[in-house]
This record gives sequence, structure tokens and C-alpha cells, in this order.
Amino acid sequence: MNDYLLSVLLGIVEGLTEFLPVSSTAHLRFCEALLHVPLSSGYWKMYSIVIQLGAILTLPVYFRRHIANLVSTFPGGEKKDCTVLTHPLSLVMIAFVVTAIPSFLLTKVIGKNLESLYVMGASLLIGGIVMWIVDAMKAPWEKAGAGAAASPIHTLQMDDIHGGQAIWIGACQIFSAVFPGTSRSMATIAAGQLAGMSRAAALEFSFFLSMPTMAVATLYTLLKSLSGKEENPIGVAEITSHQWVVLAIGFVVSYLVAYGSVAWFMGWVRKRGFAPFALYRILIGIAVLAWAAGIIGH
Repeated sequence: MNDYLLSVLLGIVEGLTEFLPVSSTAHLRFCEALLHVPLSSGYWKMYSIVIQLGAILTLPVYFRRHIANLVSTFPGGEKKDCTVLTHPLSLVMIAFVVTAIPSFLLTKVIGKNLESLYVMGASLLIGGIVMWIVDAMKAPWEKAGAGAAASPIHTLQMDDIHGGQAIWIGACQIFSAVFPGTSRSMATIAAGQLAGMSRAAALEFSFFLSMPTMAVATLYTLLKSLSGKEENPIGVAEITSHQWVVLAIGFVVSYLVAYGSVAWFMGWVRKRGFAPFALYRILIGIAVLAWAAGIIGH
């Protein structure tokens, strides 16, 4: 396949799957296997990092007004009822720290699981079942609307999140780091719903938590590869002008597709929920497990 066309295709896959609860890591691995792309090589490793950075850039641009409002109201909050520790921005960072420390300590385990199709397939399948069950439990209350009697949904907006919810969501996000295929988005959304957040609030907090999590994880991987501290280090000086163009195409396509997917996903979830994504995960998980077991051809 032509490198430019391949870059467009991989950029689309990354942009579509990075923020939807279906696991971008698993989908890029599928592309690696199906299209025979050596994503573990130095150049293609850099490529996968660059297009992920393109997707990451989507979030601060898309949420720029909300971010500006949160920054301008720090630390008291818009309603003047927050402190330095309870402001939404602080809670995002608390959730990030809860995730980051165990994930860093488990780096070797994560690396091994990244190579296992069984882990990815099981994570997709189990995560899909969990997402379906959680969303089905909350769906009647989402339809009943705000203020419904005895509703378990008591956090309707991300800005109203409290410390216990943030810590819980950060802890659940560890599963997505340790078990590739779980999906960071799936873990944080389901955790938020279980903690009494509405679909929209859980989704938005998931996006905000993605910003520091993805930025730090991606830059850490890039620096490790550039420093030669892991296998197949990235040799920037060896990249040709053709390869730079391929990188640029992937970055731009990933950014544009991710921006569109975030905007669409926000609107979809408010009206319809997560069931279709759960079903997709279950079907893909079964297919991956069958593939890993040799039931269907490689």
C-alpha cells in the first residue's frame, strides 16, 4: 500500500478510536497485523506516537472555552464553593496522580500485556459487558431527567464532581493501562456512572482526565525511544523527507478525525448512551480471541 494512503488510514483509525470507548491501542495493533505495518520499528513507533499527539491536541482545542473558564475561576470555582483541593482542575490532577503512580510502577507488566492478543481480546470483551451492564442500569434514570425521585445520578455536570469520585475514576483508569484493550475512555466513563455521574458528566471528566494522562504517557514513551533506553530506538536524524511528509499526514488526519469524533460523541451520548459501543467491543473481543486461538486465520 502507498505510504501516503497508509498514513491517512492509520490517522483515521487513531482519530476515531482514541476517544471512543473501543481502545485505540487494540485497533492500531489490528492494523499492524492486517496491513503488515511494523509499528515496533523505530520509525513506525515514532509515527504511532506522533499521530496520538495529533489526537491529544484535539481536546484542549475543543474544550478551550471550558478550560479558560475553569482557569479563570480557580480556586474558588464559578459558584465560589471550591477550594484549592476541590476545584475541578485540581480533581482532574488528583485522578491523574492516582492513575500515574501505579501505572509507572507496573511498566513491565504493561509491556508484556501489549504483546498479548489474549489480553486485548479479553479486555475488549469484558469491558464491553461491563459498559453495557452499567449503562443499562443507569439508562432509566437518564431518561427520567434531573431531579427524579430516588435517582442514583446526583452529579449532572463535570464541574460538580467531588474528591471521592475523582479518586475512584483515577483508580479505575489503572485497568486501562495494565490491560490493553480495556480503553481508558471505557474505564473512566463506566467508573463515573457507577459513582453517580450522568453520562455527559462522566464523559466530559473522562476527556479532561485524558489530557494530562495521554500527554505524559505519550511524551514519556517518546523520550524513552529517543534516548535509546528501549528496543528499536527512534533515530530522528535518519528520517527522510518522504517519511516526514508521511508523519505530517498522519498527524493532521488524526487531529481532524479526532476533533470530529469528540464533537459527535458528546452529542450522541447525551441522547443515546453507550450500548452500541459496548456491543461493538463484545463482537471485536470475541473475534480477537478467536484469532489468537487460531480459530480464524491470521
